[in-house]
Amino acid sequence: MEKFDVIIIGAGQAGNPLSSAFAEAGKRTALIEEKYVGGTCINYGCTPTKTMIASAEAAYMAHRSEEYGVHLEDVRVDLKQVRQRKEAVVTSFRGGSEQRIVAAGVNLIYGKAMFTGNKTLEVKTPKGEIIALTAETIIINAGGRPSLPNIAGLREVPYLDSTSIMELEDVPEHLVIIGGGYIALEFGQMFRRFGSQVTILQYSSQLLDREDEDVAAEMRKILEEDGIGVYLNAKTTVVSQTGDQGITLQVTTPEGEIKIKGSHLLLATGRIPNTDGLGLDKTAVLVDESGFIQVNDRLETNVSGIYAAGDIKGRPAFTHIAYDDFRILKANILENGNLTTEDRMVPYVLFTDPQLGRVGMSENEARAKGLEILVAKMPMNYVARAIETEHTRGFIKAVVDVTSKQILGAAVLGMEGGEVMAMLQIAMMGKLPYTALRDGIFAHPTLAEALNNLFASIP
Repeated sequence: MEKFDVIIIGAGQAGNPLSSAFAEAGKRTALIEEKYVGGTCINYGCTPTKTMIASAEAAYMAHRSEEYGVHLEDVRVDLKQVRQRKEAVVTSFRGGSEQRIVAAGVNLIYGKAMFTGNKTLEVKTPKGEIIALTAETIIINAGGRPSLPNIAGLREVPYLDSTSIMELEDVPEHLVIIGGGYIALEFGQMFRRFGSQVTILQYSSQLLDREDEDVAAEMRKILEEDGIGVYLNAKTTVVSQTGDQGITLQVTTPEGEIKIKGSHLLLATGRIPNTDGLGLDKTAVLVDESGFIQVNDRLETNVSGIYAAGDIKGRPAFTHIAYDDFRILKANILENGNLTTEDRMVPYVLFTDPQLGRVGMSENEARAKGLEILVAKMPMNYVARAIETEHTRGFIKAVVDVTSKQILGAAVLGMEGGEVMAMLQIAMMGKLPYTALRDGIFAHPTLAEALNNLFASIP
């Protein structure tokens, strides 16, 4: 059995920098990866999807060019070329990550890892070899995968998930999406801009369940303006394949039973952790009812010396949170620090057009806590920069504490919403009162100056 100081399972956004940090600190470190260095973000999530979204935006702006006085002919989408561009970016990112890991002195082992005890593992390599390893410190960063809903007939029809849909070489005639969350909306708008008819079937009463009702309603309005069909309170009960290779869905709606026929079906109903194949039953490590590894605020499991990082420990499942997990573990294990996940800020961005940038408390969350708040809200068609560029859809919304005048949270559904949200986040990090942004001098015409008017709206 080969002995290491540290074993990391999964070369994701926490595992990669952790492996390098431990190796550079003189620790004998093994990083085990089943398939690709980079984790979900580089291989299946952020990098490929945002690369393809950029292509979709180019197509959208080409079709809108006449609004700007620019006349184009024969605008068409070559999905094979879109895919090739995506693959080139992914390969570049993945290769760079691998090179940095190896250069740091990490033992990078490709294969499938399974626990044989609390501190022992076996790795089955692609060649079928079995490698036995042990370490006193083990970090699990094995990520998650798309979930499969329980719908009659689903396993008998061809379906797509958030990974396989990016391998298509032809634009679907009619893409039907089950789900109304972030993955569903990004892919829905993307393929609408590529030229597909798109229908979204959301089980609950609004899109984006975690958002305020006004944010969800505005997002629905935007998608419908783009020509996307949206059904709420829509429960898909049966899926079947028709003779011409199309897919028919039987759907229960408030108006009754309907049938929807599409050429392709995308499942966007959440993700599940990759814990089922890790052999955790051979350890004392506890998981919750959904299979996510249970950790404390220092990311340690109930077994001393075993930690979990990234999506495998549950929400919030974002790349930047996985990277913050790395910072916490590096500081605490290598530097005798005392960092925790308690009260950490969790910003995120939905990369639709317009983007939805979110940080801190929503209005609903603040009111549920009984806080005394003020709400500042302003439509994007009040913003000079948005008007000049013809990107006026959406609004900016911020929640402010009455007593401290500090910003508790914000939702920016608008042009470059993620970047505008980050400005508000920085103000929150610095504990600035909203009046500092109301009265601040920002360059004209920028999106930043919208914050003057946003907070001037507070009585």
